[in-house]
Amino acid sequence: MTEDKGKMTVGEAGKKGGETTSQRYGHEFYEDIGHKGGETTSKKHGREFYEEIGHKGGQKVKKLIEEGKKEEM
Repeated sequence: MTEDKGKMTVGEAGKKGGETTSQRYGHEFYEDIGHKGGETTSKKHGREFYEEIGHKGGQKVKKLIEEGKKEEM
């Protein structure tokens, strides 16, 4: 915590809350909310959304590989 008694940063508060939630509900809780979030995103954006972000990720990896090869030369 910070030097001020009783005060903490937003990051410290978030970490403390996350640790408490993890201890209280366990790993399965995070799996469940992650699954629900994925279903919601899928319904909202559809298959094309995942295709687009997958393509963007693949292009980024391709670019990084090419840059890495250039640095080796």
